[in-house]
Amino acid sequence: MPSVTARVALDLLRRSGRSGQGTLRLTGPAVSGHEAVSGTGSPDVTVRIRDRRTFGAVLRHGSVGLARSYQAGWWDTDDLTGLVRILSRRTAGTRDRLDAMTRRTGSPVAAVKRIRPPTPADDRHHIAAHYDLSNEFFAMMLDPTMAYSCAYFERPDMTLHDAQRAKFDALARKLDLSGNDHVVEIGTGWGGFAVHLAQHYGCRITTTTISTEQRLFAENLVKERGLEDRITVLGADYRELTGTYDALVSVEMIEAVDWRRHDEFFAACNRLLRPHGRLGLQAIIIDERSYARARLHNDFIRSLVFPGGTLPSLGAIVGSVARTSDLRLVDLQDIGPHYAETLRRWRTNLAAREAEIVALGFDDGFRRLWNLYLCYCEAAFEERHISDLQLVLARPGSPVTGRGAPVVG
Repeated sequence: MPSVTARVALDLLRRSGRSGQGTLRLTGPAVSGHEAVSGTGSPDVTVRIRDRRTFGAVLRHGSVGLARSYQAGWWDTDDLTGLVRILSRRTAGTRDRLDAMTRRTGSPVAAVKRIRPPTPADDRHHIAAHYDLSNEFFAMMLDPTMAYSCAYFERPDMTLHDAQRAKFDALARKLDLSGNDHVVEIGTGWGGFAVHLAQHYGCRITTTTISTEQRLFAENLVKERGLEDRITVLGADYRELTGTYDALVSVEMIEAVDWRRHDEFFAACNRLLRPHGRLGLQAIIIDERSYARARLHNDFIRSLVFPGGTLPSLGAIVGSVARTSDLRLVDLQDIGPHYAETLRRWRTNLAAREAEIVALGFDDGFRRLWNLYLCYCEAAFEERHISDLQLVLARPGSPVTGRGAPVVG
């Protein structure tokens, strides 16, 4: 017979099912060998519960409990992304009520504002925890550009490599980059975008990352390509950068900036740009209604995978830019639908290299956690709870107007 906790969880499961939101089937020893079915429609997902402790973990700790129990092997499913999509749909009503309450009261946000925000040393520690895992591991997951950001699939049959280069080109064209431009990049990654700009647009690039492993990789890449005269790789925090530049690019780095530091970040961007300067930003954003609550909520990604991360909303970005600069938004493209496919390609790459990942010393728990991380993000993009934007901002009178595709690409 299921435990009391299991019976409570199964009862909640049955009552949460709604027609058309997806079918969830629970089987396994922890449900006494019987199948518990909840909801109808697609996706149709089966979850096998091996350990009854799963129920308590999820009831007490939400997504963190879900992740830890999956990491421990307490349950499995035939469709991890589908499961997260169903759970997202079923909790949407509760999430909306919590979002509305946070927006009305504002008191939790006010309290958190008084807590010391992360320092530059904290930021370096958080970045190291994620990006310094292993360059070899990331090379197995990513394409040869080593771009760890949303690709742009202009055609369904594009390779991930071609789609990442298409993303680079889309942002470069929107900024009208040429060999006359000196570009500063905040968030080098592994150097793929900087190398692409130098090779295909003739730009000079000063790029910075606070990840030790990324910096070493990027420096070696620049030397291998013979681009030392075009690219300078720094290990500076964005607040430490000096000089002025024709353009600034930052691809999915703003998510690592604490929400209380947004004004500081965009003030630095403004300071680094020349009078004709323009800013190209690619950012993962969260739904506007969820932003206030998300700043305070530690889901499993922030707790177990990406410490210190905060997804901004479009309103948060635009408001911060307005407070700290004279930059104006001249182009916006939503490329979020392309992120789900990007994440699927990354999962496929990791699945094909499992033996090599084991050889690097990563255990089964790590691999399961990263599989859940990628599926969790894929589901969030599929459900449009989060998205990905390319934005171009320019000073008044700048000839740059942005030459992006339609608003939804």
